[in-house]
Amino acid sequence: MAAPTRPLRCGVLGCADIAWRRTLPALAGAPGVEVAAVASRDGAKAARFAAAFGCAPVRGYDALLASPDIDAVYVPLPAMLHAEWVEKALRAGKHVLAEKPLTGDADSTGRLLRLAESLGLVLLENVAFPHHAQHAHVRKLLADGVIADVRDFTSVFTIPPLPEDDIRHRPDVGGGALLDMGIYPIRAALYYLGADLAVVHAVLRVRARTGAVVSGRILACTPGGVTADLCFGMEHSYRTSCEFAGGSGRLMLDRAFTPPATYQPVLRIERQDHREETVLRTDDQFANVVRCFAEAVRASGAGGDAAAAREAREMSLCQARLVAEAERKAVRIEV
Repeated sequence: MAAPTRPLRCGVLGCADIAWRRTLPALAGAPGVEVAAVASRDGAKAARFAAAFGCAPVRGYDALLASPDIDAVYVPLPAMLHAEWVEKALRAGKHVLAEKPLTGDADSTGRLLRLAESLGLVLLENVAFPHHAQHAHVRKLLADGVIADVRDFTSVFTIPPLPEDDIRHRPDVGGGALLDMGIYPIRAALYYLGADLAVVHAVLRVRARTGAVVSGRILACTPGGVTADLCFGMEHSYRTSCEFAGGSGRLMLDRAFTPPATYQPVLRIERQDHREETVLRTDDQFANVVRCFAEAVRASGAGGDAAAAREAREMSLCQARLVAEAERKAVRIEV
């Protein structure tokens, strides 16, 4: 009888809300994955997380990275701290699942992905929504010509105003709305329209007092002229949607980015004399992205490269490039 496969032992750098609500439960529930330790600069926070997920509390990130018993780390730190700690984790020999955005700039993103590849380690940006079954279903419908050729794509991710002391109002740490909410419609455009997307124009609303981007809009297009209108922000009502306009109709998807695992997405198709709604199956995108990460780590150990992780790496590079293009071409309006 073959010996049982050793579980992938994961540590966590930081006690962020997204880790508590979504990613740590997914890691704890994943077959062949063990949440082994949670590190924080605050010992009480580490103890609270460790008690909830049945693992060891660790005081300080460096102490966790020094542990030979940790195979991989999940990094849910504030956006502008990612580059430092992702690099430290890779140089400590750990595979890394990092919250989005992977870093705050395209050069750092490319450098870290190349570093991971050179070390034979997996570095995956935790953009979960492409791993939800609803998006594979929509992509197949579009490929089958359900609305004929796609001419225009619109995507929105906006949330209600955040408290003034929220970290996303601190561009030196949290990054602002472009790096937080803006990542979603940008990644969706890449997922559906392809990697050769380019930014044509952008508008960024910037809080005068803090310098933080609070909302914005990006116009991008493919070489063939398919346009992408991408809206994001943290001063709106809550919206997370994708809409496709084609030669014979429209396809619309609500709750495109953050559906709970129990939610059944509703897909709408409209033509001139026809309207239909399809209720899709539930799916757990966080469980799926954790599974993708674990499979990529196992494939790397066998000298392989998981296709899903390889595609995600390319998308992370393209996403960072588009963010940089938007920042470079944007009209900035102080509010």
